[in-house]
Amino acid sequence: MSSAEVQGKRPASVKKPLRGLPLGGNLRQSGIFLAFALIVVVFAVLKPVFLSPENLTNIVLQYSYILVLAIGMLFVIVLGQIDLSVGALLALASAVSAVLVIKEGMPWWVGLLAALATGLIAGVWQGFWVAYVGIPGFIVTLAGMLIFRGLTYIVLNNVSLSGFPQTYQNIGNGFLNGLLGGNGIDVFTLVIFAVGVVGFGYFQWRGRQDRIRYGQKVEALWVFVLKWVLLAVLVMAFAYQIARDRGLPIVLIIMAILILIYGLVSQKTVFGRDIYAIGGNKTAAALSGISVRSVSFWTYVNMGFLSAVAAVLFSARMNGAQPAAGNMFELDAIAACFVGGASTTGGIGRISGALVGGLVMAVMSNGMQLMGATTATQQIVKGLVLLLAVAFDVFNKRRSGVAS
Repeated sequence: MSSAEVQGKRPASVKKPLRGLPLGGNLRQSGIFLAFALIVVVFAVLKPVFLSPENLTNIVLQYSYILVLAIGMLFVIVLGQIDLSVGALLALASAVSAVLVIKEGMPWWVGLLAALATGLIAGVWQGFWVAYVGIPGFIVTLAGMLIFRGLTYIVLNNVSLSGFPQTYQNIGNGFLNGLLGGNGIDVFTLVIFAVGVVGFGYFQWRGRQDRIRYGQKVEALWVFVLKWVLLAVLVMAFAYQIARDRGLPIVLIIMAILILIYGLVSQKTVFGRDIYAIGGNKTAAALSGISVRSVSFWTYVNMGFLSAVAAVLFSARMNGAQPAAGNMFELDAIAACFVGGASTTGGIGRISGALVGGLVMAVMSNGMQLMGATTATQQIVKGLVLLLAVAFDVFNKRRSGVAS
């Protein structure tokens, strides 16, 4: 099945590319990047400390686990399902790790592997009920949320545990600094970001050339170059700031690896294309030979695995496990996907959009905290942003329906 068919579009009958689009691509996708930039500018003007090296580093450390959850949640949402249990599963995986390492005195890597195993087992459990029994994901994961939270209380015996070994803590709080020297500015951090920017530009160019080859619409060349240059400037400015603080956070390296892997999975593998096909039209996907049950099952297994990865990052960051850990994390992950352009009906969504959506929510939370906004105000603002993002998705669908 071709990529054009997966996205619900007919392959072009001619090879001549349609160029010269002013912005190119999806208005929703382009808009979220502009909105993110605007939010950053607003907070930078209102609170200059927002762009300080220390605060930018703290944003990375504090919201990395939400971004990890958002990556897995995007696959679930594109499939046309939902997962309400990721916050509770994060708490359970953290609790298992803490009991083994802190309470039982086992090596730190045993706790890490146990947390990942817990996530995988939970993913298998929920994937079975969704894929092979046929219960909607909303119901299965709602039950999972209650089950995993209850198991967390049992595992921790209703008390918090703290005191992970330093090696474990470094997963969520560690930095790589001074590997290539630098007088107050970590050169290694700048080099890594520069390589990332060049690599991203290369893959974007390859993608553009592929779309041209298949006769698909692409933005004008000057627009493509301008977008890449602006992105490169922003990314390197961010790199410069955190290089002035403590260097390259280890969680950022983990995030980069996950983004690379899942970006390739979503765009370059049969499994990724099958997810989009099922989300776009489940019946048509089944008739075309796609194993809907198998894809649905492994999508939930993957969500369980990424919930466990987020649990390791969170527990390492917090240096412990708490019975109430992960509360409302599932809503943050879901909001990140929808704000980032995922469709409420499935079949549409990108890893980059989910990450930017998560950053929008993170930046808003951090900025409002710096401005002294109450928790109630922060929740109201985030709720309104989510509502507007979904309303925009509905508006686009209605407009497309009228146009067709």
